[in-house]
Amino acid sequence: MTRTVDVCVYGGTPAGCTAAVAARQEGATVVLVEPSRWLGGILGAGIKPAQDCSLPEAVGGLTGKQILSLGATPPEIRAGFTRWLRDEGITVVFEHRVEAVQLQDGNISSARFGYAPPDPWGVPIPASVGGRVEDVEARVFIDASYEGDLMAASGTGYRIGREAVTEYGEEPAGVREPTNWTPIDPFVKAGQPDSGLLPMIDPDHGKPVGAGDDYTQAYNFRFYVTTDPDRAVELTPPPDYSAKQYELVGRYAEYIAQSGAGDVTERLSGIFPGWLNEGEYNYLRESLITIAPLGVSRYYQDAGWDRRAAIWQQHVDYLRGLHHFLCTDPRVPRSFREQTAALGLDRVMHPETEGWPNQLYVRVARRLRGQYTLTHEDVLNRTAVDDGVGLALYGVDTYPARRYACTVPGASKLGVATEGNMFIGGHMGTGHPFDVPYRAITPSAEDCRNLLVPVSLSATHIAYAAIRMEPTFCVLGESAGVAAALAVQHATSVQEVNVDKLRTRLAERGQILQVAT
Repeated sequence: MTRTVDVCVYGGTPAGCTAAVAARQEGATVVLVEPSRWLGGILGAGIKPAQDCSLPEAVGGLTGKQILSLGATPPEIRAGFTRWLRDEGITVVFEHRVEAVQLQDGNISSARFGYAPPDPWGVPIPASVGGRVEDVEARVFIDASYEGDLMAASGTGYRIGREAVTEYGEEPAGVREPTNWTPIDPFVKAGQPDSGLLPMIDPDHGKPVGAGDDYTQAYNFRFYVTTDPDRAVELTPPPDYSAKQYELVGRYAEYIAQSGAGDVTERLSGIFPGWLNEGEYNYLRESLITIAPLGVSRYYQDAGWDRRAAIWQQHVDYLRGLHHFLCTDPRVPRSFREQTAALGLDRVMHPETEGWPNQLYVRVARRLRGQYTLTHEDVLNRTAVDDGVGLALYGVDTYPARRYACTVPGASKLGVATEGNMFIGGHMGTGHPFDVPYRAITPSAEDCRNLLVPVSLSATHIAYAAIRMEPTFCVLGESAGVAAALAVQHATSVQEVNVDKLRTRLAERGQILQVAT
């Protein structure tokens, strides 16, 4: 089937939904294509709409009026997005993901989306199911996916991993100092380096602080657990479970019990179920071991869905195995084993996927090489742009990228540490939001003339870590939707959209483009 519209939005993320509504409200015909069965991305899978909105007065437009009031639980939020798009008359094609893109004279003329329904736990399947495709012809395409797949398929330039300090002069860029260093023997056979490193530990790549590499910050699920038997779904170990895969957890639990540093139950709870954020559990960055398998997000960023599906499943199985280990290993205090064994996934929050969140928290993947690259200088409000189409609100927030064996000053032997964890300025950053220019969501004209990228936008690893909050993505989604409609109305490329007219129209719609200093 071929659909012909003015604007095709790829990705039913909050930004994608907002972009689709904005384009439709501005008079464009729109279709939204979403790989899963659900709308709302990570907002429909654990994060609350206002959770990362540190300065509400800097958020206007559809984000302030609609997104921030969608609800407080995943079912409410998913239903809210569904109802909103239905009321706005947006056609949504579910369970299809991009397979191919056709280019003509520097424009995407059409995109093909293959049928790929997720499995019963919401995990993407490795390959599309043959015989069922959707072809979409559009005048403008908006890639609002977390992965930037439409962007990549179009041949538009992008980056992954961490830049070096020298590339953009960003002091916190690249490899960082070790964090959470713990004096645990990292070898399979304690004291015997030739036995190899334990599972869950990467060998140190040997790059110095400030060097670039292909690592990126960890992903995890934002999930709910309960002890209520009427709601709980039992957490069972994966079929290939082996306690040997979690030996590091056992040694860490033993260290916690023997070190006398802090409450044992509290510290073990930091491993699983994690940090209780706002009802759901998140990664506890102060713990050496957490609900996230470190070091695997680097392989997800630029992969096909065959590998991504395996990595997504790896996150599921890691969590299952971690739970089982903490319920059964004798190095874990009995009281904590019993407490942990009583926990199950809360089916009420995700009834269609047996309690598993339908979205993995993909904090960063591909990033556009656009007309403007946001850097730490932008985050620190040390730059000035005249084409801002939204404000970013947060500080630099990166979770660890890897867990590795290393020494630290004053230590006489190898231990185990995490690396890459930063929270610069906290949730308020510098205390003042910074501009995201229109050029950061547009490719170079040489790459593609009818594509906008409001989520996998053009930023360094450091700057992206301050931009990557859902309220900001939604703001940029609305700006992309309005820009797409203007490009259609005036028959121009996205690069040739009159930015003054765009900013005026955004302001008329209630978008906040500046706040008082």
